[in-house]
Amino acid sequence: MKKEQFTNEKILSWMQYYADRTPIDLEQIKMMDITKKNKNLIPTVESHKAVLAFMEAGDQNIFYNMWNAGLGDCQVWYNEGSVPEGDVKHDKVSDMINRGINASAAMLVVNENSRNTIKIGLDNPYFRINASGIGSEVRTVILNKMDIDREDTVCVVGSSALSIEAAFQASEGKVIAVEYNGHDRDALEESVAYYDLRNVEVFDHVDEEMLKAEASPDVAFLTASASTEQEVKFLLRENPGMNIVIYTLDFVAAAAMRGTLEKAGIKEAEVLQISVARLAANNAFQAQPAPWIITGRREC
Repeated sequence: MKKEQFTNEKILSWMQYYADRTPIDLEQIKMMDITKKNKNLIPTVESHKAVLAFMEAGDQNIFYNMWNAGLGDCQVWYNEGSVPEGDVKHDKVSDMINRGINASAAMLVVNENSRNTIKIGLDNPYFRINASGIGSEVRTVILNKMDIDREDTVCVVGSSALSIEAAFQASEGKVIAVEYNGHDRDALEESVAYYDLRNVEVFDHVDEEMLKAEASPDVAFLTASASTEQEVKFLLRENPGMNIVIYTLDFVAAAAMRGTLEKAGIKEAEVLQISVARLAANNAFQAQPAPWIITGRREC
């Protein structure tokens, strides 16, 4: 068993160190030990005024990634050793992009422009990918139906945008993102790198071997395709009580998906259609594609 690097005693000593040397109200901080799980620093900093992050030596790109994600004005309080003693320093992230983490220690990141909200149904500018396939309003409803908890393992098949948003919500869990299209897969990996998301694994297919190698998913989203029935079987075999959400623009496929879920043991699957219209410049409403969303969970 791997020895815990940041024990409770060490965490308390780092908190005392910053409490004595910074003007930050530590009552408001969010603590995260990045050495323990695949936790995401950038989304956490975006949504919290102060983050006390416990870092492992060797990460040479963390400040560049933060600057690249628009966090250049954040203040970082730190010392240059691995022991909470001596003088504390502080600099803007934008002045630290050419340096990395040289010692395992805690740093305090302050973001005065933080917004303490969960990102859900993001608009396209937030992505490094084309998120126009499923509109932001529809993604909001889908994420609500997925009901993702922070420690969930989530499988997303066929939507890069939902993979990114699921990673924000499953902040202490994991996202298994599947993109069959090579171009979409490359774009997804670029977006994962942009946000420095450490809880996302990208795959090019769904099969039993891939799922057995990963944690059993708690929640799954699938864009309906010819392989969806087989994917549902694989997923429910791994976790019979999984929450499943399926998206399609085809009414016939929606009806078929309900039958697919019933054969898999999910009775009374919900089928919902969403219609969104936007007011255009000519004061006329332009209807967006109206997808069907099928949701279900088998009672175990």
